[in-house]
Amino acid sequence: MQNVTSAPDDQPSDVDRFVERFALLLAEAGIGRMPGRVFGALLTTEDGRLTAGELAERLKVSPAAISGAVRYLVQVGLIVRRRDPGERRDHYEVTDDLWFEAYANRDTQLKAWGEVMAEGVTAVGAGTKAGWRLNTSRQFFEFLREQMPVMMRKWREYQQDPPR
Repeated sequence: MQNVTSAPDDQPSDVDRFVERFALLLAEAGIGRMPGRVFGALLTTEDGRLTAGELAERLKVSPAAISGAVRYLVQVGLIVRRRDPGERRDHYEVTDDLWFEAYANRDTQLKAWGEVMAEGVTAVGAGTKAGWRLNTSRQFFEFLREQMPVMMRKWREYQQDPPR
C-alpha cells in the first residue's frame, strides 16, 4: 500500500500532491477548497474512510475546518457519515460507487429546479427573452431527468465490459 501521508522528511508525497491538485480542480468547479481536500483524502485511503481527527491530522488542519468540510460533503451526497456499533466516534467515507450514487439521486433536485424554472416563466411571461431563457433551463432539467436513468443503465453495462 502506498504511503498516503507526507514523507518522513516532511516533503509532500505523491498522494499529498494529488489531494491538493484534486482540491484545486474541485475549487474551480465551485466546491470549497477544504471540502475538496477532505474528499481527496478520503478517495486516496485504502478503505475510503477516516474519522474527523484522522482527516485533521492527515491534512494538517484544525478540527473546525474538517467539521465544515464534512458537513458540506455529506449534504451534497459525496460522502456519508457512519458509526460502527460500539464505536464512540463517527467516521466519514466515500462509497465504492460514489459517483453513480451522487448522480443517480439527483432526480428530486432536477425536478425541483425544473418546477422553479416553470414558475419563473410564469412570473416574467413566456413571450419574453427572460421567459425563453427560463423555459430553456426548465427543458434542460427535464431532459436530464429523462436521460439520467438511461445513462445510469449504460454505465452499469459499461462496467460489465469496459474497453481494454
